[in-house]
Amino acid sequence: MSSIIQNPKTYTHHELENIFFRPMLSGKSAEELGIRVLYNMPMPTTVQLLDKPEDVLVPMDGATSWKGGKRSVLYQKTIPMTRVKAENAFAASDYFSTVFELIASSSGVNMEDLTGTELEAAETELFRKAIAASISMGLWLGDTSGSYNSGYTAFDGILKLITERSADELNEKATDLSTQLEQKSVVELFDQIIEAASPRMRGLYGEGQTALFVSSGIYRLYEKWLDENHSAAAYTDIQTGRQTLMYHGFPLVEVNLEPALSSSTFTKEFIIFTDRRNIVLAVNTADTPGSEVRMWYNPDEMENRQRAVFSIGVELLDDALTSVYIDEQ
Repeated sequence: MSSIIQNPKTYTHHELENIFFRPMLSGKSAEELGIRVLYNMPMPTTVQLLDKPEDVLVPMDGATSWKGGKRSVLYQKTIPMTRVKAENAFAASDYFSTVFELIASSSGVNMEDLTGTELEAAETELFRKAIAASISMGLWLGDTSGSYNSGYTAFDGILKLITERSADELNEKATDLSTQLEQKSVVELFDQIIEAASPRMRGLYGEGQTALFVSSGIYRLYEKWLDENHSAAAYTDIQTGRQTLMYHGFPLVEVNLEPALSSSTFTKEFIIFTDRRNIVLAVNTADTPGSEVRMWYNPDEMENRQRAVFSIGVELLDDALTSVYIDEQ
């Protein structure tokens, strides 16, 4: 059995979309990000802002029959897109071992001939997971300037956006979260940030998309607060853990950014109260020159390489629908 995988593979056009990117950016994978994901929207990627529609009903005018309706006013925002490259390199023996492990448990695979669809699927899944992990971290920790030392510099993420946008732009912004936690319980802060929501934000509650995005530290504080209630349910949860947490009907989305967050200068703890659809991740392969995924063996370096080219961007659509508590850096 050869210990080197030499078969090259290239995804372009429809294969690039249907085999590689769409499975990663739709369905359960997209739901795990907890936000709005747009794939292959026409560039420049322009999105409508969230709002309740205006009244489209008009009364009958007895003298002139029907009155004409008003033209709808739509507010839009363009998501800044950045062309990026993802690339992985493995020593040939390490690459073989990693791919071998992925398919070893599959039935019907000829382990003496690692070719065909099983091999291709394993290589694709290996690279897809690496890209998905980088996207999910860059979504929050991205910093093209490199000034926050997050290690993710391909595009700007949410923490940079909320850090650099002023209190006048956002609906609510506090930069003394740690100080407030010394004086108040975590649920008091939840009450406080929810109470400060704008009327427009409250109008969206019924659609079930409003959530509290919190750091792992805040999430653990809330778990501890629940444990201290000493109820029968809390006793069970202490032993078995909790699948999801909610506060007054609002889901808590734990944004686990360790270990990269600890080594960055971004706020270590945060609470973001907004609509899930207000945080947008856009990925485009259709309108990006040179978009492709390639996997090949380089005999000169005795290594396997994987490379992808695409465009990506993150935006907070409407600052007025966003309340944040962070620590000032």
